[in-house]
Amino acid sequence: MAIATYDDANLLLRLYDLRREDKMRAARDWFVKNARFASMEEMQKVCPPGSQENAYYRQVVSYWDMTASFVTSGVLNAELFFQSNRELVLVWVRVEKLIPQVREAFNDPSAFRNLERVAKLYIEWMNAQGPDVYSAFVSRIK
Repeated sequence: MAIATYDDANLLLRLYDLRREDKMRAARDWFVKNARFASMEEMQKVCPPGSQENAYYRQVVSYWDMTASFVTSGVLNAELFFQSNRELVLVWVRVEKLIPQVREAFNDPSAFRNLERVAKLYIEWMNAQGPDVYSAFVSRIK
């Protein structure tokens, strides 16, 4: 694995600053408390198009997909990212069943592809830390 650089660290700090922005913090808080959807129908009941809840959902998921794109493109060191951004996995666990439906509904097979790729790599990394790390994490957040 590549060695992290000061640029990697600086990018991580910038991403952390973005997470602390007031609207993003509110969106993340809402997501953690409310985003538990098994289908698009369930998602649209909790956060219908045009609602604040829908904006929160989109803000959080698109933020983590954007962040994941830095890892998949090689701009951000994956190992360094995995050490301090477990929230990406929380988001993935909450939307994993929903993503195929989103891709089909919007005829976009690449929707949230970066989030999916990095989440799967992250899960492998978690499991390499200990055999029950990922399953224990999922038990806490479900």
